[in-house]
Amino acid sequence: HKEIDLKNYKGNKKNSGFLPEERQWMTELFEGVGWVDTYRKLHPDTTDASYTWWSNRGEAYAKNVGWRLDYQIAHPSLEEKIVKASIYKDEKFSDHAPLIVDYLIK
Repeated sequence: HKEIDLKNYKGNKKNSGFLPEERQWMTELFEGVGWVDTYRKLHPDTTDASYTWWSNRGEAYAKNVGWRLDYQIAHPSLEEKIVKASIYKDEKFSDHAPLIVDYLIK
């Protein structure tokens, strides 16, 4: 929902998925309500490696012109238990890549 979450944020400001009201809703969810963006907790500044979706047009996957559309949102009580967050790209199942988050829960 932030500019670092997609390759071409300037060209997508009027597209669904990056509309101002959608972005504000996500910001409120994390900053206002307090839910945790598990991937950003461990990778606050990552850009190109964070994409989880690529259009099927224009060789977007091959050129890594993507968006970070897939989230795992956690309750604040789990924030300190997040130990790993990664995007699985070894195999391509669809236009989305799975987001995998590991928690240390005793």
